[in-house]
Amino acid sequence: MRHVIFGGDGFVGRHLAPKLVADGEEVVVADIVKSDLPHYRSVRFVQCDVTDPASVAAVGLKSDDMVYNLSAKMLSPIQVRAKRHDFFFPVNFHGTEHIMQAMDKAGSPKLVHYTTDMIYGHTVTFPMTEEHPVAPLGEYGWSKQKTEELAAEWRKRGMSISLFRPRLIIGPGRLGILEKLFKLIDWNLPVPMIGSGRNPYQFISVFDCAEAARAAWKAGVPNEAYNLGSLNPPPVKKLLGDLIRHAGSKSLLIPTPGWAVKRTLDLLDLMNMPIMDPEQYLIADEECVLDVSKAERQLGWVPQYRDEDMLIAAYSEYRAKKDGHAVATKHVPAE
Repeated sequence: MRHVIFGGDGFVGRHLAPKLVADGEEVVVADIVKSDLPHYRSVRFVQCDVTDPASVAAVGLKSDDMVYNLSAKMLSPIQVRAKRHDFFFPVNFHGTEHIMQAMDKAGSPKLVHYTTDMIYGHTVTFPMTEEHPVAPLGEYGWSKQKTEELAAEWRKRGMSISLFRPRLIIGPGRLGILEKLFKLIDWNLPVPMIGSGRNPYQFISVFDCAEAARAAWKAGVPNEAYNLGSLNPPPVKKLLGDLIRHAGSKSLLIPTPGWAVKRTLDLLDLMNMPIMDPEQYLIADEECVLDVSKAERQLGWVPQYRDEDMLIAAYSEYRAKKDGHAVATKHVPAE
């Protein structure tokens, strides 16, 4: 079988592609850029801009292809309010639409597509199952929710689409918002928490995400949505405290009144000086933990990486880069 990975040169794709090659599969990576990755010795690259329907069509999908859509614009870098819709929707929504249309034309019915847990918005039930109410808090979440609505329409026309809703994905090569945290710890500065820090914080490893996509293919691409997150996430206070101790830092964790911090961040956002996206800070002190048991029951997928280890590995990569050392991707289980 041929596997076509849109956005396959990106964060999850660069781990999924070699997994499929190791299975003896033919792999095509369709992306806007090509990195210097060793698996390209065994993988074909096709330049593709998912915002352009002609570019997607030129990939040349076949009826028996297994398709993955990993192309996306993320919450980093932070965008000002007026630019968010035009930043997220061309790739996240219209790009997905173009891929599904190309699949339909080719008669290719199987798709694994990544959305986000941010379609849920505020926590209503705990832990969050896949049946949790959907109410995105911003343009990123909405752009992903609209792709789930697209998937529902194409399923009615005969497509098999497995949807994945990950928590914050971390792993080698992408620090994102964590870099701000690591700088505070490096400089021995206070680390403010939104709220008391007693609520848990859940990551998901990029390696576990790649394995989930592979598991969906192996399971026949069920027409289902699956949460992706770690098991037993610790409280924010413990997670950050362990990292500070590991780093040998003198930073102190500072609990804050969550409502006051959120209103301050709201004001900065209104003034076009955002330091966090509202979709990040509005839920920062809530019990946002995904129940991932459905993926275990239906796909046999179980996350292998702990939040504590992922965060420390991410910090180790940050330090290695600052010190001018490269960190081998395969040895780093975190962002």
